[in-house]
Amino acid sequence: MTPVLETRALEKHFGGVVAASQVSLRLEKGARHALIGPNGAGKTTIINLLTGVLRPTSGEILLDGKDISHVQPYERVRLGMVRTFQINQLFGELTPLESLGLAVSERLGTGGDWWRRFGTRSSVIDEIGDLLERFSLVDVMREETAILPYGKQRLLEIALAFACRPRLLLLDEPAAGVPDLERQEILATIAALPDDVTVLLIEHDMDIVFSFADRISVLVNGEMLVEGPPAEVARDPRVRAVYLGETFDA
Repeated sequence: MTPVLETRALEKHFGGVVAASQVSLRLEKGARHALIGPNGAGKTTIINLLTGVLRPTSGEILLDGKDISHVQPYERVRLGMVRTFQINQLFGELTPLESLGLAVSERLGTGGDWWRRFGTRSSVIDEIGDLLERFSLVDVMREETAILPYGKQRLLEIALAFACRPRLLLLDEPAAGVPDLERQEILATIAALPDDVTVLLIEHDMDIVFSFADRISVLVNGEMLVEGPPAEVARDPRVRAVYLGETFDA
């Protein structure tokens, strides 16, 4: 079966600095895959390579078997690869209702006059309602995004990504900066994403990682250290050396 996402010997050099070295990754359809690693491991570099923000020095990125290594970021979205960011990228003056209306209308090609059309099209209204419900935004749908609790803002960003109908969803630290009481709502929402959406999660919160992922890749110094099921990764002495400072004899 052709994987949804595959990288082959992916590399990124910034002058003499190697930020990603020979990174090979494979995600099957419906995977719940986490990419973890200490600060400076290269996780954000990998996400920026996958989404086209950065161009690889060498190697390949394949989406559904198609080489997209040099495809523009917006074209990757149209092909079904959508991401969220560590720092929210939202329209603070719009409400969740308006933001989702714009996202859905833009996907349908009517974004230019979305304020006129989305309220008169029942299919659009139904989809917005489903998104508000799925991402627990009904109670704040008419409030300006800028004044929402931070956990709700994070949920809105995931909802906007989901409104693009992704086949591959890249979640870049979705719980970063969210208070403990609100993180559980985000975790439950991510866990309830449809099975046919493949998810790559980048996250520092190990509770989220090990409760969500069915496979984990560990990145260290731009190189893939180990990959496998969560229980196997947790027992790996190399991973314990990186995260817990335990001695490891190669």
